[in-house]
Amino acid sequence: MRVRAAATMEPYFVLLAVLGVTVLIAAVLPRLVDGLPISLPMVVVVVGMAVFALPIGLEAPRPGLETRSAERLTEFVVIVSLMGAGLKLRRPVGWRSWATTWRLLGITMPLTVVAIALLGQAALGLPLATAILLGAVLAPTDPVLASDVQLAGPGQDEGADAGGVGEGDFDIDEHAGDEVRFSLTSEAGLNDGLAFPITNLAIAIAAGGSWFVPWVVDDVILKLTVGVVAGLVLGRVIGGAAFAPRSRLALAETGQGFVALGATLAVYGITEIAHGYGFLAVFIAAVVIRRSEVDHDYQALMHDFAETLERLASLLFLLLLGGAVVDGALRGLTWAGLSVGLVIVVVVRPLAGWIGLIGDRHDGPTRAAIAFFGIRGMGTIYYLAHAVNEELFPRAAEVWAVAVLTILVSVVVHGVTATPVLARLDRRRSARVAAPT
Repeated sequence: MRVRAAATMEPYFVLLAVLGVTVLIAAVLPRLVDGLPISLPMVVVVVGMAVFALPIGLEAPRPGLETRSAERLTEFVVIVSLMGAGLKLRRPVGWRSWATTWRLLGITMPLTVVAIALLGQAALGLPLATAILLGAVLAPTDPVLASDVQLAGPGQDEGADAGGVGEGDFDIDEHAGDEVRFSLTSEAGLNDGLAFPITNLAIAIAAGGSWFVPWVVDDVILKLTVGVVAGLVLGRVIGGAAFAPRSRLALAETGQGFVALGATLAVYGITEIAHGYGFLAVFIAAVVIRRSEVDHDYQALMHDFAETLERLASLLFLLLLGGAVVDGALRGLTWAGLSVGLVIVVVVRPLAGWIGLIGDRHDGPTRAAIAFFGIRGMGTIYYLAHAVNEELFPRAAEVWAVAVLTILVSVVVHGVTATPVLARLDRRRSARVAAPT
């Protein structure tokens, strides 16, 4: 039998060890940096960069080349995170109660797509299809890396997102910090699905031929409709099965949180088979499931299981992202591309968000926070990998570099500012609640 040299380190086992240590760090880091302007994604990316830079045999990932693997990994993490995000939302869906979310989706997101596409053409000289792709992949906010600015899970301090309230039974001014968290959570849950039509528009233009009518009929009308209907129907079915009274088949009676994973995969798979947008369906189904029995203890079990899966997979993603940076993921970046990435995070999203919230009922600081915290992350990698797997885009390598840079800038800028900004909003909220009337 062949004996391996003791000094040999197999990359697979090294990666397992690194991932294990990272998980342990992730478990204690929130307590160590509580109140400090540091986020877990910032730390894990740095760990990934450091580990993959060491001569220990680890081969850094190349998302621009290994697009199939990148697409499938990020796809799984996103759908699990969408289930977790939907289960956080206790507030009934309505035009008034979700008014800020509708503004972010209907005004801010289209403005962001157009602004980034124009930047891509003007500053980078990208062809039309590639410029639209850049806008499509960088417009949606991220439900995975935005945990610092999202709502707490079921059974935790959910503040203004109260379960038993009707549409308008909550005081917006008294819950500024929670309004930021609610708006960003609901926005991230929905716009990850709504980015698909724009991504498919870029794919259709790149493919050439007669594309407009098929795109409108299939990618906009049909797939959006199927996604919404599938989410509503399957969410009601699963919610009914989970909380059926006096039934031996009630899923809630099992006490098993992994039902959340089963629901996620079932909804996503069925919707995609039915030719709809699975991302959209998963989030809608999660919201419907939460509303089925809003205060049941089983909601917390499902959410916590989904969140645990999401965190494990996102830690792996962030480690690999750090490795990709070390291996040259930014190699194709130009000074113009660097400028575009910075402008997207610190100018485009805040400005588009502010425009979208003009006339909104929130006060200025709350609107500013919602507009600013448009965190970019895993959804960007998924959409970009999906698009280049479907069609050949000119100068795709440059788009990859700008996308990775934008994620890194977002991780740092939003990671540094999230804790102090939301803490200040929470203090304002507490002061208003405590003030005599």
